[in-house]
Amino acid sequence: MGDIHTNLSEQQIIRRKKLDQLKQLGINPYPSEEYIVTTTIRNIQKNFAEKETISIAGRLMRLRILGKASFGEIKDHTGCMQIYFTQDHLLLSYDQIKKEDAYNIFLKKLIDIGDIIGVKGILFKTKMDEITINVHQFTLLSKSISPLPQVKMDKNKKIYDAFSNTEQRYRMRYVDLIVNDHVKEIFLKRTRIIQKIRNFLDDKGYLEVETPILQSIPGGAIARPFETYHNTLGIPLYLRIANELYLKRLIIGGFHGVYEFSRNFRNEGMDRIHNPEFTVLELYVAYKDYYWMMNFTEKLIKCICNKFQKKEDNHISFQTPFLRISILDSIKKYTGFDLKEMGEEELRKVCKKLHIEENIKMSKAKLIENIFEEKCEKNYINPTFIIDYPIEMSPLTKRHRYKKNLSERFELIINGQEIANAYSELNDPIDQLDRLREQVKFAEKKTIDESIDQDFIRALEFGMPPTAGIGIGIDRLVMLLTKKKSIQEVLLFPQMRPEKKGKK
Repeated sequence: MGDIHTNLSEQQIIRRKKLDQLKQLGINPYPSEEYIVTTTIRNIQKNFAEKETISIAGRLMRLRILGKASFGEIKDHTGCMQIYFTQDHLLLSYDQIKKEDAYNIFLKKLIDIGDIIGVKGILFKTKMDEITINVHQFTLLSKSISPLPQVKMDKNKKIYDAFSNTEQRYRMRYVDLIVNDHVKEIFLKRTRIIQKIRNFLDDKGYLEVETPILQSIPGGAIARPFETYHNTLGIPLYLRIANELYLKRLIIGGFHGVYEFSRNFRNEGMDRIHNPEFTVLELYVAYKDYYWMMNFTEKLIKCICNKFQKKEDNHISFQTPFLRISILDSIKKYTGFDLKEMGEEELRKVCKKLHIEENIKMSKAKLIENIFEEKCEKNYINPTFIIDYPIEMSPLTKRHRYKKNLSERFELIINGQEIANAYSELNDPIDQLDRLREQVKFAEKKTIDESIDQDFIRALEFGMPPTAGIGIGIDRLVMLLTKKKSIQEVLLFPQMRPEKKGKK
């Protein structure tokens, strides 16, 4: 076998030797031909018919060799069921293997748990009333040369501890999905949640669109971008941190309502609610404002959560209308400090008294944001709209029509986490340019020209109708509806630190 065994475990070496033995018998462990599947395990279990001949394919999850008969368990994308082999009935799908030698493939243990197989046979029920396939023909479809984690089951044959190391589960999601059935359910639910939102928006007549991921100027939010370089154009490009400015261009262009499930990228910290790439739904509707968007959001969230929230998980009420409270009133309620007339230096003193991080680089907006996140956010379990943010915190938002120095903005907090952020969108190009220039002072940028999307300002100069916009964090919404505390649990392939060399 040569150097292929370098750094392999004993089990991996053994399986590679079995691979060679199978090839010597003339068995191709990775055949190219289509394998005809006539049904699924779920369909068999729902519509069982005694003595029906069926053909299915899947992964071998258990195997017990008992002399002239053997029992196993096969798993396809719909479930698991028992299979039964006997020396008298078994045929292999290989002309060179005689019937009397077919069962020896199992006796010699050349077939392993984890192998992907095809089986044809007749359905029956055992004395324990378990639906089983009496296998008459067997085909090896893919040899597994790395062993699966040992599957542990309770007395009801339910997996309870198969692959539990958190880091390894995220890093090797393919194994996690094989041995932990509940993990697959999370991602099936995620897909259904997104589809339900899409149907809700489509029914309103809004158009799903796609906007650029590679951008010459990252805009629509304050965040450190990932940078790359385009060789042909000879310019730096950035992975988008938000798609907001492009969707607004479409409203300017004449679309009434547009939305996008946007994959965004931010070169910042990682923790249980932050991943460098994440999914946001952004929606923009012309001739609406943030009051309308609050009402619309109530209907959307109630529709989604009532469908996907488990009945027994009733500690969160989605009864409408949701509570509404201004961010400054919330801070006063939970800290005792009234920030309404405070300047930047006074805010720094408040942060120090509350033991909240602050430094000279932080703007007034950032200081207020830190106070709210540290002292207030966790208190809102039922859906709550935090409204009327100070104008410094909202450079893309219209000034409040009634309240001085505030903006028409809300965030939706559920279970102590921000789920959505929405505005009455600023459509005054002169005010927008001034506020973006002010924002640049606190961003890690070189010059104003490099920091501001001048084409967006040019687009605004052609006129954007009054517009309401919202961004909903899909990952956090899925966390809420699957009761997961970490964003890594709801991402198929979360970002991980590099694996240590030599670690399997």
